[in-house]
Amino acid sequence: MTLDHTHNPLASSWVPGADDHPAFLVQNLPLGVFSQGSGARRIGAAIGDWIVDLSLLAPRIDAPELADALGAETLNALFALPREVRISLRHFLFGILSDEARPGDADEWLLPSSGCTMHLPFRVGDYTDFYVGIHHATNIGKLFRPDNPLLPNYKFVPIGYHGRASSVRVSGTPVIRPTGQVKAPDAAEPSYAPSARLDYELELGAWIAGDNELGQPVPLQDAWGRIGGFCLLNDWSARDIQAWEYQPLGPFLAKSFLTSVSPWVVTAEALAPFRVAQPARPEGDPAPLAYLDDPVDREEGALALRLEARLSSKAMREAGQPAHRLSQSSATNMYWTFAQMVAHHTSNGCDLHSGDLLGSGTISGPEPDSFGSLMELSLGGKQPVELATGEQRRFLEDGDELTLTAVAEREGFRSIGFGECSGTVVPARSVVR
Repeated sequence: MTLDHTHNPLASSWVPGADDHPAFLVQNLPLGVFSQGSGARRIGAAIGDWIVDLSLLAPRIDAPELADALGAETLNALFALPREVRISLRHFLFGILSDEARPGDADEWLLPSSGCTMHLPFRVGDYTDFYVGIHHATNIGKLFRPDNPLLPNYKFVPIGYHGRASSVRVSGTPVIRPTGQVKAPDAAEPSYAPSARLDYELELGAWIAGDNELGQPVPLQDAWGRIGGFCLLNDWSARDIQAWEYQPLGPFLAKSFLTSVSPWVVTAEALAPFRVAQPARPEGDPAPLAYLDDPVDREEGALALRLEARLSSKAMREAGQPAHRLSQSSATNMYWTFAQMVAHHTSNGCDLHSGDLLGSGTISGPEPDSFGSLMELSLGGKQPVELATGEQRRFLEDGDELTLTAVAEREGFRSIGFGECSGTVVPARSVVR
């Protein structure tokens, strides 16, 4: 990934407040889909607390295919174009927003984000959730297999499962407590009831760009080129439903009720300065098979991202108290890189298309304050988490708001953020009898 003038840490913008914004600096310029009132959905870019309406700027771009894609209601067509075209859009935006003087017509295409509604950025064709957070996999494994937490395949295969694309929703969508079959350890039979062990998962999502034909694997050397951008992802989990249903085929209804994603797509180009070496495997771990091994991916396949999860109870919000930080982790805690995920996903000839979504799986760190789920923080519900208000949580309760954030940080560059991915738990709907 090549660095260019858009990554210059000294670059600034004329947009009010943009240079001091915690996430959306001119070095970032994430893409998303927004609307105003009852108007049509349009493609925009974030800069500070403002949105650039790209549908209005499209006619100025001397690239017909790019102008057409910017007139769509999702990012699918844009991310189906060659990467060079999207880079040209980034350069165009950087140029118009980093000029010393505010353009005379800026009031036409620069909109306050407070007056806009954000939408799901893509029409999601397929969604695959991986399990590459090795500390999370180990912690969960210990709850069921204390002497052998990781299964034999974990260090050979990027484990994943096919999720439900239809229930991927944008941040802010209410989390309706799911109802399903649950079975207590001492019960003879399962019952049908609202989940009592609702959990969050601190994850990153990768949005696929371009297409590969059915039967055509993507080599690891080309896999980064298939990642158009990233988002925060919360694959909400009903742990009690999952415990009963997952044998032998894995997650099903315990996951498919909702997956939340942050609305802004932080492009792969914006994250170029934050690509770092993948942590070396511990001594004794097997080397990846040849199709999953590449020196460039070892040297710059990971991302220097700090991730956080915060919980705000209804009582905390009513009292005006800040959210309680549950955990803080790093994206370098992933055992497999996103490029390895793409290479493995397509290794059997599976076709990936623009707007497909890959989840990392829960990215926990090695210490308790870096665990990315309540299942880990509460030791499977045995040890409650103490909130700043004195409230306790083993799992999420109705009224709880869970918010994920992430910041890319590296010495010598301006830090950029992802915005927020949040959801508030609401009671289950009436049970069918």
